[in-house]
Amino acid sequence: MSIFINNDTKVVVQGLTGEQGKFHALRNRDYGTKVVAGTRPGKGGESVEGIPIYNTVEEAVDATGANTAMTFVPPPFAKDAVLEAAYAGCDLIVCITEGIPAKDEAEMYDILKENTSSRLLGPNCPGLISPGKSNVGIMPHEITIEGNVGVVSRSGTLTYQAVLELTNLNIGQSTCIGIGGDPVPGTSFIDVLDAFQNDPQTEAIVMIGEIGGSAEEEAAEFIKKNVTKPVVSYIAGLTAPPGKKMGHAGAIVSGNKGTASAKIEALTDAGANVVKNPTRIGQAIKDVV
Repeated sequence: MSIFINNDTKVVVQGLTGEQGKFHALRNRDYGTKVVAGTRPGKGGESVEGIPIYNTVEEAVDATGANTAMTFVPPPFAKDAVLEAAYAGCDLIVCITEGIPAKDEAEMYDILKENTSSRLLGPNCPGLISPGKSNVGIMPHEITIEGNVGVVSRSGTLTYQAVLELTNLNIGQSTCIGIGGDPVPGTSFIDVLDAFQNDPQTEAIVMIGEIGGSAEEEAAEFIKKNVTKPVVSYIAGLTAPPGKKMGHAGAIVSGNKGTASAKIEALTDAGANVVKNPTRIGQAIKDVV
């Protein structure tokens, strides 16, 4: 099995006619993902390398049975694009867009939770891949192999490194997920940890966090109470100065909140094996799998 996506996932790409949307949609399709449609208002009836373009997501869903949206829409319009996909009936919306205003993210999150059953991954995320099944996002499938370790991270780049460390030791992955580094992610660590805990294919979990917010501490509490599978973790930003945003919009230490040391302490107390260098992730997993 896998979580959130599988062989039957059908993807509609919002912004398929743009440079980045086209590039990654075709890479996903070449990997074997069922990329069945794209959208771009005013370009309905056209196609991109055999993929039909529709004016709206609703039209695309009705015509192709798409159940997942991948969103490459500029920040000012991304909120409307995500909500359009949700109201059209997409079960999963993978929002790649970076730089969406925090106010839009918060409004989008509330509307999705209160009025739809759609799951949002992101914004500002690399998406997810279940090796051998489907790739929805911008993750490099070349560094993945199918297996039994689930990977979840706030950082896209560290997702890639963790996966590569595993693959280099011939340790395969069940599903690899980047939840994004913005302050209001649609899918949390806890959401993913819960899914991994209930996924028969996943035997161990890699969780990569970073400074800022309390998501890692909340995840640690969830692990302590609910996760029976081995967890290896890495927290980025141990030497980050307080009050300075570090890369991601949500990566900022305020006073004594959101520090790497506090997150490491919470995860260690929860029973996770917290490594101090991302290059040690693979070996740490090998020791427990």
